[in-house]
Amino acid sequence: MTRPAPPGPAPTRPAATPAAPHRHGAHHPAPHRAASLMRRILPHPGVSLIVALVWMMLVNRFAWGSLVFAVVLGVVVPVMTAPYWPDRAGFRSPGRIAGYIGIVLIDIAKANIAVARIVLFMPKRDLRPCWLTVPLDLTSPEAITVLAGTITLTPGTVSCDLSEDGRALLVHCLHAPDPDAVLDEIKTRYESRLKEIFR
Repeated sequence: MTRPAPPGPAPTRPAATPAAPHRHGAHHPAPHRAASLMRRILPHPGVSLIVALVWMMLVNRFAWGSLVFAVVLGVVVPVMTAPYWPDRAGFRSPGRIAGYIGIVLIDIAKANIAVARIVLFMPKRDLRPCWLTVPLDLTSPEAITVLAGTITLTPGTVSCDLSEDGRALLVHCLHAPDPDAVLDEIKTRYESRLKEIFR
């Protein structure tokens, strides 16, 4: 009597090959191309906005032609100067830009009235012009440029020179009976806000 042969080992199943992970965006390069195009058109969006606003302030009146030209300048100037920028302008709190612009516009209106009173009613012997050296806490070239532009746009004060090390700004005041008060206003009203906006 023969004994049955012992059962052989159970057949093994081939290991399943893991599926290749799905790469998000692999088949949708359009957003990347759009972002790249925007970076080429607006390499420095903050500078574009500032250039457009400064032009509108210089025109000192609203017209559609002036607005279109301001937008064109805001696009062309940063694009033409982009090769000379080592880094992009960095913002710490871009949401504060609108508030800063509002403050500057209000100060420009007030300064226009003040300068008109000086020119029309103040005797020349009472005029107290002076030069101020404003020490700077700002280190960003963009922030220093905005501060110098703000001072110049405000009637009665003009930014005249920047020290070689970028640590001081020379400002001329039309009438400053208290130079320290003018200096404190520049530091607290403008520079402190720009320190919150720019890195």
